[in-house]
Amino acid sequence: MSNPYWPFLGLRVRTPRVELRYPNDDDLVTIAALAAQGIHDPDTMPFNVPWTRAESPDLERGVVQFAWKTRGELSPESWNLPLLVCERDRPVGVQDLMARNFSVTRAVETGSWLVRHAQGRGIGTEMRAAILHLAFAGLGAVEAYSSSYEDNRASESVSRANGYEPNGSELRNREGKPARMMKWIIGRERWLERRRDDITIEGLDPCRELLGAAVT
Repeated sequence: MSNPYWPFLGLRVRTPRVELRYPNDDDLVTIAALAAQGIHDPDTMPFNVPWTRAESPDLERGVVQFAWKTRGELSPESWNLPLLVCERDRPVGVQDLMARNFSVTRAVETGSWLVRHAQGRGIGTEMRAAILHLAFAGLGAVEAYSSSYEDNRASESVSRANGYEPNGSELRNREGKPARMMKWIIGRERWLERRRDDITIEGLDPCRELLGAAVT
């Protein structure tokens, strides 16, 4: 899809297993329905904001509204790219890439979720590898951060599998109880040691200026 005013609609990142793409409005409906199928055990909460506690249709509406919010607030100084993840053309989750003052810091942060029926098959590791390729190879990032609650072993495994290293921790208020948030970091040099040659990026060039990542 080509759009001279919102070029993100043409952004694609592909690996042999998954495709990440910037969602259009039809995709947002798909993402909302996917989230309603369930992301985690109800007895756990992997997110800082417990948005998955909402009932249908408030949950689905909130997903769409959040995506619209990220569009409306995107600027070179602060942006969030929530990319739809597809495995063999089947939507399975969302992979976010976020940054503040990227033109100065060249640092990004990632976040993600997978529908429960797609978990445990290595897709989370693969989509993180894809978004790191976009960050480091595509945008020229120098550091990438992630975080996960101490009891979220699946997210920790994804970070470790992609070469992240521990970067401290802190206590957070999680639904009225203290919970330890583990922080993770991977720098450009460490990523280069593990760089894959089977990941491709399409449609990034017209997006660069809007992300504070213009090629000089």
